[in-house]
Amino acid sequence: MATEFLFAGIAVALFFAFWNGFTDAANAIATIVATRTLAPFKAVLLSAAGNFIGLLFGGAVAATIWKGLIDGNLVGPILVIAAILGGLIWDVITWYFGLPCSETHVLIGALVGAGLFVGGTAAVQFDSVVNKVILPMIYSPFLAFAFAFLFTAAIIRAFRRVPAGRINTAFRRLQIVSSFFFSFSHGSQDGQKVVGIIFGMLVFAALLNPADSVPFWVIVAVQIALSLGTLFGGWRIVRTMAVRLTKLRPYQGFSAETAGALLLVSTASVGIPVSTTHAINMAIMGTGATQRLSAVKWGVARRIVWAWILTLPASMVLAYLVMALFSALGIR
Repeated sequence: MATEFLFAGIAVALFFAFWNGFTDAANAIATIVATRTLAPFKAVLLSAAGNFIGLLFGGAVAATIWKGLIDGNLVGPILVIAAILGGLIWDVITWYFGLPCSETHVLIGALVGAGLFVGGTAAVQFDSVVNKVILPMIYSPFLAFAFAFLFTAAIIRAFRRVPAGRINTAFRRLQIVSSFFFSFSHGSQDGQKVVGIIFGMLVFAALLNPADSVPFWVIVAVQIALSLGTLFGGWRIVRTMAVRLTKLRPYQGFSAETAGALLLVSTASVGIPVSTTHAINMAIMGTGATQRLSAVKWGVARRIVWAWILTLPASMVLAYLVMALFSALGIR
């Protein structure tokens, strides 16, 4: 029975990676599609390639997800299944309303909620949750906004005497590079989170030792799931981010993607699981604000921020309830 639960846990984790790609298609390709630099299908292929390379990079994030938030000895298949099912309930709610929900905070909140049911407060590493999750959740969006605003302002200043047509042509080419860079950063963050929970389950089942390297098949499986999700794509959310939030030109798309990617890669290198959704949303708002504050549709932005605020506690409560249901049914 334990083997069946392990297979089920891995399958659920891979479905979460698929769903992450489905909803986070917006993160990877919204700006490059909005500026008409690439057609959606070509943008997805570019994103898939960047994600795969990124999956080879962010091992510190995988370690944080596996053993840096709750007791690593609890990260077994039942807990993972309960956490992901609870998180997916919140995912579906936000997807239905077209809101770019943070899969990072869905997963983290759900793991903490399920961990609280299994081991109580002693199971949760609150210092790590505060320092690696809650504080970065507060400051990282502001950094992304500031980086994008400054990049965009510098470009406007540097090219103020160059005709708009030449600027757009040049930055359409550069935006292909920045979009690939952002996809790489997405793989190093969100892809590695799923790698971390699969690795934790394999250690829980005594198939790996904590000091072992992540099996290559895990990285390939997560990449396939992410890419398939991105291929099917969350086009509702692309519309929210790429069209409804602010109108973007190629140089602005380049600035937003570069700012978001720099933030994500730098935090991944030190094991801080930052939300790719928060990074690119605030970067888009930052680059839009260089025109004028009214260029950003703050009513849409306000709904997005509310989704951010509610995601962590909502996922925690839902995963706790799913774990309680499992316990009542004798599933342990």
